Order: sequence, then C-alpha cells, then structure tokens
Amino acid sequence: MANPEGSRRLQAILAADVAGYSRLMQQDDEATVAMLEVCRAVFREKIQAHLGRVVDMAGDSVLAVFEAATEAVRAAVEVQAVLAERTEALPEARRMRFRIGINLGEVIERPDGTVYGDGVNVAARLESIGEPGQVTVSGTVFDQVEGKLPLSFKFTGEQTVKNIAKPVRAYSVLKSSLPARIPGRIKRLFVSQPMLVAVGVLVIAGVALSWNLARKPITAPTAAAVTSDPVYAMPTGPSIAVLPFVNMSGDPGQDYFSDGLTEDIITELSRFRGLYVLARNTTYQYKGQAVDIPSVGRKLHVQYMLEGSVQKSANRFRVTAQLIDTHNGVHIWAERYDRQLKDILLVQEEISGKIAGAISGGFGGSIQRTAREAAFSKSSDQLLAYDYLLRGTMTNEWWNKEGYRKAKAQLQKALELDPGYAAARQQYAWLMLMGWIFRLEPAPAPPAEVRQNAIRAVELDPADPLAHRTAAFGYYFDKQMELFERESTVALNLAPNNPEVLSTLGFLIASRGQWERGVKLATKAHELNPVSASGWYNSALYYDFYRRGMYTKALEILKVHPTQGLIENQQKYTAVYAELGDLEKAHEHWKRCLEIDPDWSAQKLYRLFHLWNFEESFVTRYMQSIAKAGYVAQN
Repeated sequence: MANPEGSRRLQAILAADVAGYSRLMQQDDEATVAMLEVCRAVFREKIQAHLGRVVDMAGDSVLAVFEAATEAVRAAVEVQAVLAERTEALPEARRMRFRIGINLGEVIERPDGTVYGDGVNVAARLESIGEPGQVTVSGTVFDQVEGKLPLSFKFTGEQTVKNIAKPVRAYSVLKSSLPARIPGRIKRLFVSQPMLVAVGVLVIAGVALSWNLARKPITAPTAAAVTSDPVYAMPTGPSIAVLPFVNMSGDPGQDYFSDGLTEDIITELSRFRGLYVLARNTTYQYKGQAVDIPSVGRKLHVQYMLEGSVQKSANRFRVTAQLIDTHNGVHIWAERYDRQLKDILLVQEEISGKIAGAISGGFGGSIQRTAREAAFSKSSDQLLAYDYLLRGTMTNEWWNKEGYRKAKAQLQKALELDPGYAAARQQYAWLMLMGWIFRLEPAPAPPAEVRQNAIRAVELDPADPLAHRTAAFGYYFDKQMELFERESTVALNLAPNNPEVLSTLGFLIASRGQWERGVKLATKAHELNPVSASGWYNSALYYDFYRRGMYTKALEILKVHPTQGLIENQQKYTAVYAELGDLEKAHEHWKRCLEIDPDWSAQKLYRLFHLWNFEESFVTRYMQSIAKAGYVAQN
C-alpha cells in the first residue's frame, strides 16, 4: 500500500523567483505576465533537459527537483545564461531577473508529486538571499559539484535562515564563470526513448522583443530603420535547398506525409537568421525527378542541398537524409532514422540541428521549443491529429470550395483529437481566414473564431512565427493596429527568411500606407522565392506602382500574377487600363468580375478596400480610376 504521507528521498531542489516582481507588475502587469510565461518556458526546457521535474510554478516562483546536484546546477546556469542574453536589449528597469537557490537534502514526496521538508525550505531561503540573476547553492551541493563543473564559486559564509536550526553554508556561482551564451549544440536525453540528440541552438527566440512589444505602443519604422534593420536584409550566410523527400511507401496516397516532413524541415531551417533557405515552391518543381545535384545547385544558386526519402508504416517510419555540397557533390552529412512514429517531430528537429552544425554550427539565429516539447512523445490520438494536420495542409486543392471543405474538415478532426495542438490551431485559423478572403466562407467579414484560434495558437507556442502572422491578420481585420504591429514584428523577427511570412505581412503593411516597408518585405520574399512568385508580392507591387502613377509597371507586374482568375486581379486591370486610356480593355475585365460575382459593383469594391484598411486617400484616388471606366461608387 502506498504511504499517504509520501516517501522520503534525497533530491537536489531548485527554488527560484523573480526579483522585484511586484514593481514589474505595478509598471505593466500584462507585459510582466507575458514575459513570465516566456521565462517559465526556459525553466521547463532546461529542467527537462537535465532530467529534472517541475514540481510547481505558483505565482512568480519555480520549484523543481533533480536526481543529481550537478544536473540541477547545470540547469540553473543555463537558465540564467539564456535569460541574460535574451533580455540584454531591454531597459534595465524592465529586465526580468530570477534568483535561484539549490540545495541537496531529504524531501518528502507525496503521491501527487508535491514535495515538502527542510531540504525544500533551505533551497527557498538560499534563493531569497541571492542577488538577481545569481545562482546560490548550499554547502551540500558545493561538495558534490566542486571540480566537476567548469564554474567558479564564492563562499558567502554560513547563513542563518528562517526556521532552520543550523546555519547553512552558502556559495554563489560567480557570474564571470557563466557561459556568455548558450552552447551552440545541446545534448538532450529523452527518458521515453533514450538517445543523445545534437541540435542547433534551441532557446527563446525574441524574448526581449516579445516583452518589449507586449503592451508598448509601436510606431512604423522610418526609411532609415527599414534600410538598416536585418529583418529587411537578405541573408548573407550559407544557402541551402531542401528537395522534396521521396515517398518510398509505394502508395501515392502517402505523399502528404513526405511532403509534410519536407515542409517542416524547411520551416525549421528558415528560422536561422543567417541561413538562406529556398522556399518550398522553388524546390517542389523537382518532385519525382532524378536530380543532378551540382547542376541544380548551380541553377538555384545554392551551396548545399538536402535530399532524402521517407517510408511510413502503421506505427513506424524510416527516413534517410543526406546533405550535399553542390560545388563538388561531396556528401557532408548523412543519417538514417528508423523510429517509432511518435518520434517524427524529434527527427525533424534533429535533422535541422545537424544541418546547422554541419554547415557552420549556428548562423546566430535561434529556435525555441515550447509546447512542441510535449509533442516529442505523442499519444495515439496526438499522432492521428498530426496525420490530420498534414492531410489538411499538404494539398493544393483547397482553393476551390470542395477542396477547402475537405481541408477544413481534416483540421477540425485534428483539433477534436488534440485541442492543445498549436500548429493545427494556427493552420485552422489561417485556412478560415483565406476562406473569407477568397470567398470560400460566406461570412461578410473574418469571423471572430479566426482571431480567437490564432491568439490561442500563439499562447500554445509563442515561438511559432506562423501563429504570430495569423494573429496579426486577425487583429488587422479587426482594426486593432497596435496589436497588428506587435504580432507582425514578432513574426518577422522569429522568421526573417520565411517568404510566406514576409510576403503576406508585407502586403498588409503596404496596404495600410507603409509602402516602403511593406514593399521591401514583399520584395525580399520574392528574392528568396523567385521561381514561384507569391501573389501577395505581385499585389503589393501593383498597388505601389499604381499609387506612384507608374501604370505601365503596374500592368506588367499584374500580368505575371500567379492567379489571374481572381476577381481582385480583374478589377486591377480595370483601374490600370482606365488610367492608360484603354477603356475597351477596362470594360472587358469589369465584365469578368461580374462573371465571377454577379453582385459585383463599384460600391462593393469600395467596401472591400475599407475592410482591407487601405488608407482613405488611396481609396479615393483608386475609385476615381474605376469611375473613369464608367463605374461609380457612392461614398
């Protein structure tokens, strides 16, 4: 029978809290709470990485236990290093600093996982006497770790602490011995299936940015800022193309799985700030083809190419991957994985990290694991939810009503199985948003469900740039422009080389009147993905050329829009041909608008411009062009 009082165990106990938490809450409670959640994610990651267990995170505190004192100290040191690096850009008064105390002692562990005893009390007292950003350990911990860790300690004397009979020897880890930054590769031991995983830097991307932007008013960058901000600059580091992974199952119906693996690896690699990753649409032209790596490498102007294959069975998968130098055809790195299906996300992360390490060991960017950490050991329901996600996203057929309906149903099934699945929630919100934009959804304006799902996705995984991008869209159409700017900025900083993020947000930013900034983002997206140009890029440039009176240029960019049949493009032809004096062609394209939508009118176009938040001066001028063709809207 289990002891209701709990079992006694010798454990290393880590206790932490925020220095000056009350002051931070008084200054800005919402921003402080948001930052606290981000910091907690760092604690969770490091504690798990060092085989610890989080016991509690009440208020601003953290309590965790470890089997070994060395692992507890390693975790604490890495937490402080990450938080110090990522909050360095914040004003001194707004930096969130934790005090951490570590003790080795006997604890009473209850069946529900809570722990009690003098060992816990000593850790809490050591934390309270430490300095902000410091790690303080007891004498029992120091005796265990001295000489085993590359750290320096300072003896701070025997401390008399509340409710503890004997004084406690205390030592502080000297800040000069803390790592200047987190190591470029982390060895992680997963308890569910023991393995050592070498990955690139996986830390909180944009912690300082997220807190600084949480509730702070945001102004648009100046022209000088747009020129100098690295978000707007093309990556200058190594370039890589990821070829579509080959489906080796013999069943074409499994293509969605190999396509999904390829897409996820591209997404992970695009977060490395210095790495130039070609977009999925650029490399998918080679799907199903035998590729001459050096030749294609020269054509795509990339230094490296990743190719591979995947074979999926009921509950296992086999992946082979190899990284090749396109200049000489030499294989830099190759790996074969034969794993259980529940490890699919782990393999994606490992491949991305090993590529980063093999090419240059870093790129100075960062990726965060937050809610995705839990996905590394999936239940059968969660695996099925992942499968539904891939089926709902790895398709090009949702642009028609039937394909859209099927994709939406797949994503709904994923969320029914796993309501906390951040990627599925983000994709569902984005799909509905696109359904409204392209009139596949009957709602007159983006439904509130879109914004709610997007916000929830950000909460579940604050390091997902697509979630922030989708939330930005939701706020944009809800006319909450300060929140739109916040989410846009976070998304762009998390994924400065993701063409989808750049082009979609670039179009919205340009539409609301920040033309130089928006067009620069859209142009960068096009340069990253020149083979398959995004319609968002074409639209941003079309409207920019139009507003500058460059009607011939506007017509040229419109003619190469990848989706000519959209009603939006037909009305664009009407406006630009009217300005060029060709009323016959202007009328021809307006008739096509009516063929697509019999209720189409100048009045409807006028309302749409306002739904899209175009600046009023632009709308007035544009409707004058439509009026030249003979179609007038009443203001």
